[in-house]
Amino acid sequence: MPQMPYTPGLEGAGAVVQVGSAAPASLLGQRVSYHGDSSGSYASFTIVAQDSLSRVPEGVSDADAAAVPCQAFTAHYLTHDSYVCGPGSVVVVQAAAGGTGLLICQMAKLRGATVIALCGGEAKAALAASVGRADHVIDYKAVHDWPAAVRQIAPEGVHAVYDGVGRDTFEGDLRVLRRRGTLVSFGNASGAVPPVAPLLLAGSIYLQRPKLNDYMVTAEEREKRAADVYGWIQKKQLQLTIGKIFPLSEAAQAHAYIEGRQSTGKLLLNCKE
Repeated sequence: MPQMPYTPGLEGAGAVVQVGSAAPASLLGQRVSYHGDSSGSYASFTIVAQDSLSRVPEGVSDADAAAVPCQAFTAHYLTHDSYVCGPGSVVVVQAAAGGTGLLICQMAKLRGATVIALCGGEAKAALAASVGRADHVIDYKAVHDWPAAVRQIAPEGVHAVYDGVGRDTFEGDLRVLRRRGTLVSFGNASGAVPPVAPLLLAGSIYLQRPKLNDYMVTAEEREKRAADVYGWIQKKQLQLTIGKIFPLSEAAQAHAYIEGRQSTGKLLLNCKE
């Protein structure tokens, strides 16, 4: 638990209203988004390091700008670095109707991969197909054995699994990977993955536990990811899904909404109160 008082939130978007002595005055008034190591975005005003900023171009709404930093940049490094998608790749995306999942699906498709999306419920399955543009969608709730359903689509197994769910899907992920496949475990929505026995990785499986900040080390990395993502948004090649916007005063309700697994896409807090 963090020491109280504490202001949560690691990402956001808005306009620069003041700059420090080491920052250029040209930043004043600029629309920016940010993702950083220090918390504080659940507020009307916050202090952000200059090297955490990405400029928001014309044609990108404030809501879309706020939805980009964590989820879209995560989807970018996952599909461009952790496992490099391309023509001929077959990948599984867990929780494909969530904010990050939908973006992984779209970016994998932009790179030419075949996408198998997994999600729970008819509404989420429809979202993964329409917005995520997945080639195949499997509804956890409609099948008894989802790894077997994946194997029916890809008998030799898939090249990679992108999994932000964690404990509940980990063993199934291993069952669907082909020899020398890659399991990219980037989240713990269902709980932490238990210690992994080496024999579970039979088949020369690659297991990754990546973190966004490790893929945003330099200004060049941040600028490249921002240029790609915002460029796709401007060209209508990437669709951000804003599931719901809560006022800042209802932040607790927003968290309950997520914990109740009611959310699809990205939830935002409107801090202009």
